[in-house]
Amino acid sequence: MIVITAPTGNIGRRLLSLLVEAAPAHGEELRVVVRDPARLPGSLRGRVEVVTGSHGDAATVERAFAGADAVFWLVPPDGSVTPEQAYSGFTRPAARAFAAHGVGHIVGVSALGRGTPQAARAGLVTASLAMDDLIAGSGTAYRALANPSFFENLLEEAGSIREDGVFTDTVAADRPAPMVAAADIAAAAAGLLLDRTWTGVGSVPVLGPQDLSPDDLARIMTEELGRPVRYRRQTLDELRSDLLGRGLDEAFVEGMVDMKRAKDRGLDTGVGRSPRTGQATGFARWCAQTLKPAVLAAPEAADAR
Repeated sequence: MIVITAPTGNIGRRLLSLLVEAAPAHGEELRVVVRDPARLPGSLRGRVEVVTGSHGDAATVERAFAGADAVFWLVPPDGSVTPEQAYSGFTRPAARAFAAHGVGHIVGVSALGRGTPQAARAGLVTASLAMDDLIAGSGTAYRALANPSFFENLLEEAGSIREDGVFTDTVAADRPAPMVAAADIAAAAAGLLLDRTWTGVGSVPVLGPQDLSPDDLARIMTEELGRPVRYRRQTLDELRSDLLGRGLDEAFVEGMVDMKRAKDRGLDTGVGRSPRTGQATGFARWCAQTLKPAVLAAPEAADAR
C-alpha cells in the first residue's frame, strides 16, 4: 500500500497518474489523503482508496497510514503560520503515525542546501531540512527529494510576462542555479516508491539538466514565446513589503526573505549532477509545453485556472 499526500497539487497529481499506471504491474494498492475528493480526476477516483481530510491532522493520518508500506509526503504551502509550524508543526502528527504503524519507507519533498554555510539561515529551507530530521527520527527509511526552485513558479508571473514582458525575482541577473520541473520530481518520487530496496536516511537531489541565470531564463523565454521578455530584480525589502501586503504571517515572510537571500548566496549550487540528470526536462521544452499556453491564454481563461 502506497499513500500519496497532496495528490491534487503540482507534484502530487503527476505522481498519482504515474503510480496509477504502474501500480498494477508492481502489485501495489494506492491510497490518497485529500481535503476535497471532488478535485481528484474522475478517471482516477475509482482506482484509489480515498481518505478525506488534512494530512496535518492526527486522526486523518492515523486512518491514512494504517497498513501503509510507503508514503509520499509533501507539506502544502501555508503562509499564515511560522515556518516551523508550516513544516515541522504540520508534520509531527504524521511522524508519530509513521512510527506507530511501522511505515517502512517515506519519500518527502524537501530542498537543496543541507551541509552548506547558508543552510542555517535559509528561512523556509532551514525549516524544511528540520522537517526531514523529524521524519528521519521516526525510525523509517527516508529519502528527501532535495529540490531547487521550480519552473512552475514562473506560472505565477504569466500575466506580467503577457502584459509587460517582465518577470521578477531577487537573485542577481547573472547568477546561475539549478531549476526543476514538477514532472521530474514526480518521476523521482515514483521510482523510489515503487522500488523500495533502499534503506536508511538520505537525500536525492532532483535537478534540471543545466544551471540557469535569470538572464538565461529571459533569453530562452524570448525565443520560445516569440516576444521580448526581460528580468527585473526585486529587492528583498520590496519582496517583504509585497508579501506582508498579502496578509502573510510576519515570521513566514521573513523565512521567505531569508531563503531568497540564501539562494542569491549560492544555497542551491553545491550539488553535482548525476548522469541521469540528462533525462530531466529542459527549460526550453517546459516553456513551449507549459508556460507558452499560459502566457498566450486570454486573461479571463488564465484567471480561471
